[in-house]
Amino acid sequence: MDKALYLADAHPPREIARMVERLGVAKAQTDTVTLVVLAVLAGAFISLGALFFTVVVTESSLGFGVTRLLGGLSFCLGLVLVVVAGAELFTGNNLLAMAWSSRLIGTRDVMRNWLLAYIGNVIGCLGTVLLVAWANIASLGDGAVGETAIQIASAKAGLSLGEAFARGLLCNALVCLAVWLAMGGRSVADKILAVLFPITAFVAIGFEHSIANWFFLPYGLALDKLGAVSVVGVAWNLVAVSAGNIVGGTLLVAGVYWVAYLRGERKREGRSS
Repeated sequence: MDKALYLADAHPPREIARMVERLGVAKAQTDTVTLVVLAVLAGAFISLGALFFTVVVTESSLGFGVTRLLGGLSFCLGLVLVVVAGAELFTGNNLLAMAWSSRLIGTRDVMRNWLLAYIGNVIGCLGTVLLVAWANIASLGDGAVGETAIQIASAKAGLSLGEAFARGLLCNALVCLAVWLAMGGRSVADKILAVLFPITAFVAIGFEHSIANWFFLPYGLALDKLGAVSVVGVAWNLVAVSAGNIVGGTLLVAGVYWVAYLRGERKREGRSS
């Protein structure tokens, strides 16, 4: 009975740290074709979540907070697909910093994974933009969905560099925590529930996710006929948010948990050897 209860419970935080560390090693060793294919899938999955968000918040009369809450829940589709179906998402892969800190993988391994994952994610996002434009989803609601997409892109492109960086930092702290919690789950239902609250929170609050923005911004640009979306603003947003995501994921989650749970283990292993 006790064993059954144990198996039904979530993994404790220290064990999650070890699991993330081991997964980081495995991800660093993934062959290029597999990594890129799974990264393209992740970009497409996140884009579908972003599109779902766009449709849900369009012409909502429920008020700002409730509308953002529902939009955040809708956006969760993307990370649920990444975690459960399996894909390589650049922002979640910032957790490789734990294996790097333990010297189980090198800097070159981390950079390779991040670069290939980012490129694959971008390809998946831009491919989804093309398909969504071809499907004319912008015409839904008598064109209201398209107008919402342009407004979203315009607002993101209008952020200052500091705002974009800070929102990116806070965003990936929550994204990596969502991945961390999902690692602790033992069932599909556990993993889905683990994703819902952190991801809903970052979307509702208005934090910035670099890969989602590779859908939001190009899609808004593709629909914009009046110059409402600044091309320069789009470029700076992607740069600043990507940098913020890296700092948020590597320092605020991977770094903090490595210091808390794994730093001491590595020291003890070194003494015992």
